[in-house]
Amino acid sequence: MVVLLCQADCKGTDGHDHGPHTADHHHHLHHGDDEPHPQHEGQHSNTLSKPNTDFAFALYKKLSAIPEFQEKNIFFSPLSISMALSMLALGAKGETFSQLYEALGYAEMPTESVNEACQLIIDMLGVTQKYMQIDISNALVVTERAQITDTFLEDTKKYHSSEAFSVDFSKPDEVVQEINNYIAQKTNNKITDMINEVDPKTLVILINCIYFWGEWFCQFYERLTEKDDFHVDDQNKVTVDMMLDVNYYDFYEDKENFVTVVRLPYEGSADMIVVLPDQGKMKEVEGSISQTLFRQWEQSLANSYLHLYMPKFSIVGTYSLEETLQEMGMVNVFSCSADLSGMTEEEVVLSQVKHKAILSVDEKGTEAAASTVGLMCGSSGCEPEEVIVKVNRPFLVFITESKTKSMLFMGKISNPTSQ
Repeated sequence: MVVLLCQADCKGTDGHDHGPHTADHHHHLHHGDDEPHPQHEGQHSNTLSKPNTDFAFALYKKLSAIPEFQEKNIFFSPLSISMALSMLALGAKGETFSQLYEALGYAEMPTESVNEACQLIIDMLGVTQKYMQIDISNALVVTERAQITDTFLEDTKKYHSSEAFSVDFSKPDEVVQEINNYIAQKTNNKITDMINEVDPKTLVILINCIYFWGEWFCQFYERLTEKDDFHVDDQNKVTVDMMLDVNYYDFYEDKENFVTVVRLPYEGSADMIVVLPDQGKMKEVEGSISQTLFRQWEQSLANSYLHLYMPKFSIVGTYSLEETLQEMGMVNVFSCSADLSGMTEEEVVLSQVKHKAILSVDEKGTEAAASTVGLMCGSSGCEPEEVIVKVNRPFLVFITESKTKSMLFMGKISNPTSQ
């Protein structure tokens, strides 16, 4: 995710004096991986699980209600977006801060608890696992004339392990290249063209990247993959590479809510949850889905012997979230009422919030990446019953991580052949 903040063109506002620190003093201030992380004794790794999941479903419902997305694929990383906005909140004050925390679901939580939970999520997800990789990266990009407070620099480093570097926004082509190179590096070259231009008035850019790669616990056999139909709707179908695995999976049929749910575990601490609505019931499922219902499905899953048919696919989701976030209550930060005096003494407003996510699923596993940019500016002894689950119509997909109970990615696959 990329968040752009620009200098506000607001008459009659006063500056703030909060101990600014010029960008010259922290040019390419990278915080290396060799720096020790603080201990998290007594903290819980899932402190933000509920608010972050609530935010994920609220954002999904906003996006799925936009006409242009109603029949299209939707894919994004709610964790990337919430982490970027949490980093922004470190510099917000007054009503601007309150609106950010309210929309994120943090309003009733102490600020220190939120910040420490963000720190813990980054630290825990960053632990290397043999068959799985999750990387979260944060960066602060500032103009050389920006006056960033020492406190904001220290807090973004402490709680978000952020890197900081200064650029010359009067040379936009160079800035675009540097930012895109950074994001490409952090997403294993999955996202290489996050932004194509920047406003010369931009003062600060916040970047969050998340990269996921995982091998299936039960891999699909390539020799069983065959061409098959995927029914986009009642009238249209497309041809896909349909994978097949015959194995034990956690499975649940919720007939009351018109869905079949399957958990596909990765080697490591992550899972893919596939929610397959009954034919023609996607809109009903989208209208009723919530964190509570999702958790009920997870708790109801039972090990079953499945013939699981799953399409191979690669999709991309690209979003400008300014209007959507305002609809969710983040109003002041986009206006001349913005109070980001905890970040800089300059009068700045949030001008753009860009998010891009990519998902690739094949026989071996899954690769997914997202970037948010904010510009300111087991079996039994008896013969098992065989159940056939064929994912050949629009479905919802979630990638979750069990240690932190984080929802890393979520989306809707309406057409696996459509980018």
